[in-house]
Amino acid sequence: MRIVHVLRAPMGGVLRHVRDLARAQAEAGHAVGLVCDVQGTQGYDEAALEALAPKLALGLHRVRMARSIGFADIASARKILKILRRLGPDAVHGHGAKGGVYARAIGRLANRNAPPARLYSPHGGSLHYDPESTAGKVYFAIERLLERHCETILFVADHERAAYRAKIGAPRCATRVVHNGLTPAEFTPVLTAPDAADFLFIGEMRRLKGPDLFVDALAALSDGGKTSVSAVMVGAGPDRAAIEARIAEAGLGDVVALRPPMPARAAFALARTVVMPSRAEAMPYIVLEALAAGRPLIATDVGGIAEIMGGHGDALIAPTLPDLTAAMAAALDDPGALGRRMPPVDTLRQRFSTAAMAEAITNACREALLQARKSPDRAVKRAIEPRSSNVS
Repeated sequence: MRIVHVLRAPMGGVLRHVRDLARAQAEAGHAVGLVCDVQGTQGYDEAALEALAPKLALGLHRVRMARSIGFADIASARKILKILRRLGPDAVHGHGAKGGVYARAIGRLANRNAPPARLYSPHGGSLHYDPESTAGKVYFAIERLLERHCETILFVADHERAAYRAKIGAPRCATRVVHNGLTPAEFTPVLTAPDAADFLFIGEMRRLKGPDLFVDALAALSDGGKTSVSAVMVGAGPDRAAIEARIAEAGLGDVVALRPPMPARAAFALARTVVMPSRAEAMPYIVLEALAAGRPLIATDVGGIAEIMGGHGDALIAPTLPDLTAAMAAALDDPGALGRRMPPVDTLRQRFSTAAMAEAITNACREALLQARKSPDRAVKRAIEPRSSNVS
């Protein structure tokens, strides 16, 4: 098959998912392409894209994509459509809110010879919004409309599919749950560095991921008598400057070391305990990676994290400052207790593999393609359709 993945921000777990999937599909003999936002935004993993590019027989294509909905999306959609028509895909797979809109809204027009399949993976995305908020109502209305232009929605967790049903309604197209997976090498234990800190936060620096809760918990521990506590924060994002200011205001300059983005396994060696204080998630890779590496983990009970933990979900906490502070204090008092509450690595290895993830998603592509070409709908040429017939 000829498969093109579309996502806006090449960073974090979404890029990790697309990278692993694209590699596996390419190695299985499929021609794969990727369309994403242009360079320049802090946090974009250009190194990962550069490493992936040689695997992409259909190429890596950069088109400016705004984070928020606006008139600029029309121009972006036209440019993406021009690329897609040149590539002639059998399947267009959109990832995240914005990538999902482009893949579904223009996907049917992407191949003049035969209608391609359109697949959508939310990766949390618009599902993080409150259904009572204005933004939530707008995004969920768009999601409902675009169901008619999609063969399959792929969820990374049962929790994500349940959230979709609760906020948007029962999907009117096929759905599947396919958990994220790791490579065999990622199940090798990571040894702690001799000068390791107590705690590690690694992830995108934005409020949704809870870096502010992490800093506030460190301040509470220090104020409560844990004066020797130490931490490392690894990552970049829109709220990094605010986090730096919060650290300074709390007088934690000697407590917290800020580091730029780096490979997760390199970061794991920098501290004895990984902390993930997210307020919302889908199926976060960092939880899988930490547990596979044998690292003790303090994580919040949000999204599909409980599905990763299996029967060890009692180790999870609520995304509140008191609960996080108490969990971190307990880890300092009894370092071994937290590790004993983690799920066995062998169990994780059996349940979460990149090979199984890629095979399930590629099979979903095949089924969606059969459906698309069996019952093609009548694509409506909207404002994004170029007036000229010469768009190749």
